[in-house]
Amino acid sequence: MQSSFPLFPQAASSIASEVDLLYFFILAVASFFAVLVSVAVVFFAIKFRRRHADEIGHDIHGSIALELIWSIIPFVLAMVMFFWGADLYFRIARPPADAMDVYVVGKQWMWKVQHPEGVREINELHVPLGRPVRITLGSEDVLHDFYIPAFRVKMDAVPGKLTTLWFTATKTGSYHVFCAEYCGTQHSGMIGQVIVMEPHDYEAWLAGGRSTGTAVQNGEKLFTQLACITCHKTDTSGRGPVLTGVFGSTVQLMDGRQVIVDENYLRESVMNPQAKIVLGYQPIMPTFQGTVSEENLLQLIAYIKTLKATTPESPEGGQ
Repeated sequence: MQSSFPLFPQAASSIASEVDLLYFFILAVASFFAVLVSVAVVFFAIKFRRRHADEIGHDIHGSIALELIWSIIPFVLAMVMFFWGADLYFRIARPPADAMDVYVVGKQWMWKVQHPEGVREINELHVPLGRPVRITLGSEDVLHDFYIPAFRVKMDAVPGKLTTLWFTATKTGSYHVFCAEYCGTQHSGMIGQVIVMEPHDYEAWLAGGRSTGTAVQNGEKLFTQLACITCHKTDTSGRGPVLTGVFGSTVQLMDGRQVIVDENYLRESVMNPQAKIVLGYQPIMPTFQGTVSEENLLQLIAYIKTLKATTPESPEGGQ
């Protein structure tokens, strides 16, 4: 949809036009049947109205062909919407492997952004044109929702959980960011903007930004400061599971379950380490709830994700 239509946001991402097309298809189908049913109700109400007090209606015997037609057509249309929507949903939900990672934390009432290179922003997000961007969302307090209308993407920032969304910007410019979930008295002021730049302009902006270290570097420092390194060693001599190569792997728990090590597993292991105990280890890890902020958690996770096993035989595990 073009920006000349003031009642509709500009389409500025790779997925926006496809979302719009599905939306207008559903709207057209719904409008068609709403008009059809309304006209039919009025037509039959007039045609078959009682003309005098003694008039008695006649029995109407249904038509199998007609019954099939008005059952099959809506079914086919519903299946078209379902499979079209499901395909679009799964593509929106799965970031490309080469997407650039950006970390965003919602807090009453602001968005705190950290780029992989360590540059930080408040209520602004600079991104390069044409490059997939994967946003990992967290919340420091209550439920928020990161919504970029021009990109047709939105995702809740949930306390106690990490969520993700991704987009590829296709037009340079500045686009609104809203919190789409009521989060308190100043909810309406929790706004920001995504600034899409040409790749060379983005690199220049990054170079001129102030960085206190990359997310991985800060995560490595925290890993040492919090004494994680004393238990999670690179061999099996530590009291905690080995973390090299753990991200993306499957670990066996003491209760017999198997879980995939993703961002939320690592987050839970830091904040509530007794929830999932890896087989072969004791539940001795203390909780860091209230000690580690949401931003620190994202940095720790970014660091752990970079730990690669040196040999195929390196043990897996996480707590």
